[in-house]
Amino acid sequence: MKKRNIIILILLSILIIGTGVIVLYSYQPGSQFKDVTIMNSELPDSETEQAEETKEEETQEEPASETEQTPLSEVVVNVVESTLDFFSMRETQVTAIGDSLTQGVGAATEQGGYVGILDRAINQEKELVAFDNFGVRGNRSDQLLARIEKPEVVDSINQADIVLITIGANDIMQVVKENFTNLQMEDFNKARVSYEDRLRQIFTKIHDISPKADIYLLGFYDPFSQYFREIKELGVIVEEWNGTSEKVTKDLDYATFIPTIDLFAGASENLFAEDNFHPNDSGYKRMAQRVLDYLTNEEG
Repeated sequence: MKKRNIIILILLSILIIGTGVIVLYSYQPGSQFKDVTIMNSELPDSETEQAEETKEEETQEEPASETEQTPLSEVVVNVVESTLDFFSMRETQVTAIGDSLTQGVGAATEQGGYVGILDRAINQEKELVAFDNFGVRGNRSDQLLARIEKPEVVDSINQADIVLITIGANDIMQVVKENFTNLQMEDFNKARVSYEDRLRQIFTKIHDISPKADIYLLGFYDPFSQYFREIKELGVIVEEWNGTSEKVTKDLDYATFIPTIDLFAGASENLFAEDNFHPNDSGYKRMAQRVLDYLTNEEG
């Protein structure tokens, strides 16, 4: 059991979404986008000349993939007019707060991530929705609880119709840091109770600031499922913390839980950035589509 705890310690140390970049596996190039079109990954300078020489030949031999050439609006909203109509019928303000997933760490551009993709897709023709992004890499629930009181965040939430949140992964990392010499599953269970209490406070504060706002909490995904299926504790931790998050939202008529774990489980394409834990553009696109589905279905 002690050996298994050490394994969990090592893996969780590189799991958490808000920490630094750590490479477990060899580099796997992810997609990039420019403007609203998905582009090929940039090649190192030493390969640029060769790539330019063979570009025409490769294009003739193999048709480009749908992911590389499909406009972003088609990828995310599938050109469904009902989605754009939904937002065009009202002035909508979205406030996104939380950790590195809200900030968009792992995306090919600074304005990427699922929030950036939503912004680009919805506002491609004209601005239908105003987005404020307050994602901060490494934020825990206690830090987010304190940050909600900052004037700029309060002002944004006060105007918000929709609040999107990603939080909790760094709370798990804190458990690892504080108990790394003798890590036990019970440590995560105790921390989860405190996390639930802070999460309820976060929702209450947001609702007090803007009673009209609907709050959406994105769940955890499991980056280890395809590599470490034999270590059941990893999946249990993710499952239990997701369950706690969903439980809190179900107790509130203004809050909704958005699951993401199924978006990454068993995917045939690479959905992770070079650190193998944050989503790449393809992963964030799946998250954006899921959020958009919940906004249009739940709100409509």
